[in-house]
Amino acid sequence: MEQAGGGGGSGPAGERADRLKRIRARLRRWFLIIGGTYAAVCLVLVGCQSRLIYFPTHGVDMTPADVNLGYERAALTTSDGVTIVGWYVPAESPRGTVLIFHGNAGNLSDVLLDFSQWRRLGFNVFGVDYRGFGESGGSPSERGLYLDAEAAWNYVVETRGEAPRRVVIFGRSLGGAVAIDLASRHEPGALVVESTFTTLPDVGAVHYPLLPVRLLARHRYESSRKVPGIRCPKLFLHGRDDELIPIRLGRRLFAAAAEPKSFLETGGDHVTAGAFYNEATTEEVSRWLDRAMGVDAPDAVKEGEEDR
Repeated sequence: MEQAGGGGGSGPAGERADRLKRIRARLRRWFLIIGGTYAAVCLVLVGCQSRLIYFPTHGVDMTPADVNLGYERAALTTSDGVTIVGWYVPAESPRGTVLIFHGNAGNLSDVLLDFSQWRRLGFNVFGVDYRGFGESGGSPSERGLYLDAEAAWNYVVETRGEAPRRVVIFGRSLGGAVAIDLASRHEPGALVVESTFTTLPDVGAVHYPLLPVRLLARHRYESSRKVPGIRCPKLFLHGRDDELIPIRLGRRLFAAAAEPKSFLETGGDHVTAGAFYNEATTEEVSRWLDRAMGVDAPDAVKEGEEDR
């Protein structure tokens, strides 16, 4: 006589066990799919970082001549043999020279307003396109951009003969990180950065909170580590409506900096905020430069301040 329950899969208990096995199998498959997808996304992040960071425009659509500025085109050779191109705009009776570093997209054609405004404040202006941008050769990388900045500094100080104490290093967004790195290796008269960040992985973590960005990032731009050692006067500007690089990162960078330093919150977002957000902001930046560098603003700017 056969005993009831002798079959392994019969009865309610066996059915429950089979269901549990099927559920476990499905969960394992889903975990493998999700885990594999997550790993694939991380691999893409590692392999395509440059394409996610740098958005250069090749060639130039406009030059300073298109906004009625006289200029000289300068082709520089970096220490690693890359040719980069910059524009030098002279001023009459200059207060000094502003060295411009733009952001991670476009090229010098997109920052002609900066050339015009800095010259209006009485400065010679020199800006370079990073490698891979504009008319410059090569491909962008963190180390490469630092070498490009060094070549630009050498051009201003050695070729043009400008005293380092009369040089203002200016950078916005990613260019702020380039400016901070350069200022950490030299002693300029002043450093002005706008809409920039603590480290690039901190920015990535804002936009990709579920990914281990800080662990995977190869391009780091660690400004918060470098800025404490910069001794010159420093001005940090940031827009309160900046969604690309939140103002809290700008404030954290400012907190890491040593004195003398100032922070100016402006209106606007990542594109519109900064030293030239409006005339009042521009005048405040000019007054800060008077104090920081001990050089007077040109009469046109002073008259604008008196008219307010």
